[in-house]
Amino acid sequence: MSLEDPVELAEQVLDGSTRAGARLISWAEDEDPRAREALDHIHPHTGTAKILGITGPPGSGKSTLVDKLVDHLRGQDLTVGVIAVDPTSPFTGGAVLADRIRMTQRATDPEVFVRSMGSRGALGGLSPAIFDAVRVLDALGKDVVLIETVGVGQGEVDIVKTADSVVLVAVPGLGDDIQNIKAGIMEIADVFAVNKADRPGVDRTVAELETHLKLAYEGQGEEAWRPPIVTTIASDGTGVEHLISSLDDHRAHLEATGELTERRRTRVEHELMLELREQLLAMVFDEDQARSRFQAAVEDVTQGKASPAQAIQAILDGWDDTP
Repeated sequence: MSLEDPVELAEQVLDGSTRAGARLISWAEDEDPRAREALDHIHPHTGTAKILGITGPPGSGKSTLVDKLVDHLRGQDLTVGVIAVDPTSPFTGGAVLADRIRMTQRATDPEVFVRSMGSRGALGGLSPAIFDAVRVLDALGKDVVLIETVGVGQGEVDIVKTADSVVLVAVPGLGDDIQNIKAGIMEIADVFAVNKADRPGVDRTVAELETHLKLAYEGQGEEAWRPPIVTTIASDGTGVEHLISSLDDHRAHLEATGELTERRRTRVEHELMLELREQLLAMVFDEDQARSRFQAAVEDVTQGKASPAQAIQAILDGWDDTP
């Protein structure tokens, strides 16, 4: 069968071909028009994988922790897909750590699929093609999909719109780390992992998180999920089993309360909004006349002849008048 025909490629993905899955993810990242047909074909066969997000500041040991999570999940006889979102190369547009060198020990496991994706400058920490990549791994039959984000700090909140459960990895010894990240990504965590717990200052970091949680969840009912704090040493696997148990507890909570369905609905809504935005921009710029109107608007704003809002309205008015 061909790896170039979208329907045949989709069928191979559904048959569990990792080679076909890698090709389809590449098509999605490159915005190859064949990707849409293939993704449409696999979509009815998706929706069963557990999607877990691992986020946190640089230097917190996310990659090592993901590696140990994969070990434990494989120990439970679960198949795993890993999407590692890395900084984008300014020269190639691809992920800087393209072969995911920190997880090479998993390269020979046929039940583990590891894929690096460049962030492509996404301010939320995730590549725009992340939804398609998750869908492909789901269609490949992976039981769990782990998404490790690029680690850009407090702007890295898109993961909450992509994963069923989110682990925020903190680490002692980074100064006022909790204060630095609290305003941005503290609120998206379903489970906190204080990694490198063999370092000095771990008790202080845990105490700061406890204080934050006490304030954030004060007055909420007993039915509300209160993120647990798990201490881990990813380098030797300490605490990883407890972390997986906490994620299982969160999953049970989501299913019992119906929040899992709501989270997935929110994810679809977010994805459709992003796709709609892309399609509308393409419609605006699909002809020379439209591009000329845009350049004219740029000049008007640059020269002070119009405000940005006025320039956008002029573009829209011109678009409406296009025969």
